[in-house]
Amino acid sequence: MSTAGTILAALSRRAPITARVIVIAAHPDDETIGLGATVARFRDALLAHVTDGAPRDGRDMRAHGFSTLAAYAAARERELTAALAAGGAVRLRRARLGFPDGEAWRDLAGLARRVRDLIRAERPAALFVHPYEGGHPDHDAAAFAAHAACRMRGDRAPALIEMTSYYKEGAGRATGSFLPGGTAAVSLVLNRHERRRKRAMLDCFATQRAVLAGFATAVERYRAAPDYDFTRPPHPGRLYYEGEAWGIAGALWRERAAVALAELGLAAP
Repeated sequence: MSTAGTILAALSRRAPITARVIVIAAHPDDETIGLGATVARFRDALLAHVTDGAPRDGRDMRAHGFSTLAAYAAARERELTAALAAGGAVRLRRARLGFPDGEAWRDLAGLARRVRDLIRAERPAALFVHPYEGGHPDHDAAAFAAHAACRMRGDRAPALIEMTSYYKEGAGRATGSFLPGGTAAVSLVLNRHERRRKRAMLDCFATQRAVLAGFATAVERYRAAPDYDFTRPPHPGRLYYEGEAWGIAGALWRERAAVALAELGLAAP
């Protein structure tokens, strides 16, 4: 069985994950959305956030009553600490990759190199990361960086496993599932204790309460990452983030991805 298959099988039977893993999450709370019921079973894991969750335009900061970006970022860090404690995941080591919230797409090659360096230092068996689904440009940037870093590592690359995020579905967004057409997913139906624990984790993110209200706690899904062509849209039609005031269109994101692939010496698959 492959490394990804072994870890997915352990997740499905609620066994401890003893292999070293890295979780690459775009923002504080993304790890809880994708893996909240599971992270406590990781015995040797690094949680690496692409951003600090504080967009530089200051709109979110002001909306939540903070006067500085540093204060807002610190609040989000405290929320994360509380959530991991509520989920019994206090042993997770943590790292920041230092990219501005909403702007990781501006330096995809640099982000990929940071993830490559993490892999080189940690030597994990697997990376957990977002899928490429057009939900948030930072989610897609994390996916790009993980895939590019693994390609740069060649035969020494860890397995790539995906956690769910969200993507456009009709006039809204789908959560807790993957875009159709990828690799088969493992579905973990959460029991009452696991649902309560995940809800307690989500409730710790007070600044994100409105955003997280649409995320259920009935099931978590994981899968071995499919191959992506990041120079093509993840699905036909408008992407979810193109309907938000985040200052980035899919065409520009993909243009940056093509430039990054060239800079890194990686051809599109």
